[in-house]
Amino acid sequence: MLNIALPKGRLGERVYEMFAKAGFECPSILENNRKLIFENVEKGVRYFWVKPSDVCIYVERGAADIGVAGKDIILEYEPDVYELLDLNVGICRMAVAGPVDFVDNGLKTLRVATKFTNIASHYYASIGRDIDIIKLNGSIEIAPILGLSDVIVDIVETGKTLRENNLDVKTTILPISARLISNTTSFQFKGEEIEKAVREIKGQIQ
Repeated sequence: MLNIALPKGRLGERVYEMFAKAGFECPSILENNRKLIFENVEKGVRYFWVKPSDVCIYVERGAADIGVAGKDIILEYEPDVYELLDLNVGICRMAVAGPVDFVDNGLKTLRVATKFTNIASHYYASIGRDIDIIKLNGSIEIAPILGLSDVIVDIVETGKTLRENNLDVKTTILPISARLISNTTSFQFKGEEIEKAVREIKGQIQ
């Protein structure tokens, strides 16, 4: 069995379609139920839905052979996995955003609210900027509005939420998209099946 971890939600559903077209279909995954694990013995494939931020953990620790995770999650957690393919879906960007009228004059330590503490630290270290990181888990946009932080580091897709809260993007740190990743040991022992999936899915990517 090839064990595949898919992120719950629209992205996971879109990625499953890619796997199905690649010959790894599993009809039971489309049934309207609360199940989390689905398998097609005939095709030798087992899928399971997990929280997007947990995909890397399942793959790194071998509970899944391959999985799909955003580049943001890979960079934030730095798991010991192989990154096999950019799927060119789930496209957005990691950015620094703040109040429309905010300008960083560099005179004091910059207060940065984010759930991506690793990415933010690496970015600001690369430009030699002193920061005070404030780790938050949700509603990051509210931090600068309430004066908790000067700026935020977060994923930006359309920018609508920022605009509605009188914030804008100050700097784009890096582009983000979904990546196909593999457990390092699985890649040795199930390499043929994994390579087939990579090859077939690659042919679908625009």
